[in-house]
Amino acid sequence: MHEWREARQYIGLAPQEYNFDRYLSIRDVLLFQAGYFGLRPHQVSGRADQLLEAFGLASKSKQEYMKLSGGMKRRLTLARALIHSPKLLILDEPTAGVDVELRLELWDLLRSLNGDGLTIFLTTHYLEEAEALCRNIGIIQNGRLAALQSTQSLLATNRDTTLAITVDRPVRDLPQSLLARGARFENGSMQIHIDNVTPGQLAATLTELEAAGFVVEEVDFKRSSLQDVFLELTRR
Repeated sequence: MHEWREARQYIGLAPQEYNFDRYLSIRDVLLFQAGYFGLRPHQVSGRADQLLEAFGLASKSKQEYMKLSGGMKRRLTLARALIHSPKLLILDEPTAGVDVELRLELWDLLRSLNGDGLTIFLTTHYLEEAEALCRNIGIIQNGRLAALQSTQSLLATNRDTTLAITVDRPVRDLPQSLLARGARFENGSMQIHIDNVTPGQLAATLTELEAAGFVVEEVDFKRSSLQDVFLELTRR
């Protein structure tokens, strides 16, 4: 690459590990970071205050990072990566070690940044996170790219669905028509499972059960998740 300095101006990096200067205040962490991109403190002072406010860190701006909670340190990592207004944000496990509430807050923040035109490259072991946030997903196994597709098309590679129906009494037998379609149950259980049922077949299935004298109390229709696709690809 011949223009590596210019290329770096477009990239913001938020590593998984915290690597702040422990002697700098939170605000100075952002100003110091801007210097790596040739920006003077007076040029990014307003930007720093804006980011601190957006990340809920304004009241802590004069504190050292060592006094922050884990969640605030994670927010500071993201704010620092954005101080020079990059076009591409690279996130390495951005929600590792945070609680559920903060994880959802960070998800909302990332969606907002992406909606404003920022491209985000996210690495994560939380498959539900990738499924919820990413338009395109790459799966890496043993250092090799096992898949790289849009999230929608990747999920479509595994169309398995399972219908779980809870009825009002223990199941001892089922109509032959349902057994022929793969309906299964444990003797005495109150739940029936049928694989590969399409949404269009759901109403007919419930009608057959009601005709057999069952009262349907609960229906759970589960489609394949990214985890199912991941396991199928990596086990090959």
